Amino acid sequence: MLLSDLLDAPVRDSDGRALGYVVDVRLVLDGPLDGVLAAPRLHGLLVSPRTGTSFLGYERTDENSPALLARWLRHRHRGTFLVLWSDVVRPDHAPGPRDDEQAVTLRGGYHRWDPALPRP
Repeated sequence: MLLSDLLDAPVRDSDGRALGYVVDVRLVLDGPLDGVLAAPRLHGLLVSPRTGTSFLGYERTDENSPALLARWLRHRHRGTFLVLWSDVVRPDHAPGPRDDEQAVTLRGGYHRWDPALPRP
């Protein structure tokens, strides 16, 4: 699977209800060594209920400049949540309004995590 397969894909819960769109992914570097760094692993997906566009990095807690753009993007993405990759049941084809629609399906009882990146 490619990252481009996930970005802007609709997200549905286990009952088929629309939850939003994948706007970004979270990776962690905790895999086996791959040269100098550890190999990346997909940790989770950022799901926005209103739009499929990116946060442009403004989900980070300390990014607030230019202020007008930061405020607008945070307002546009209100309700965005992080869902762990372990809560994804089907990252490919799931029932949707159109037969050919690619969708991400979450397992029942998934948890919505805060999308903000913690400060180091």
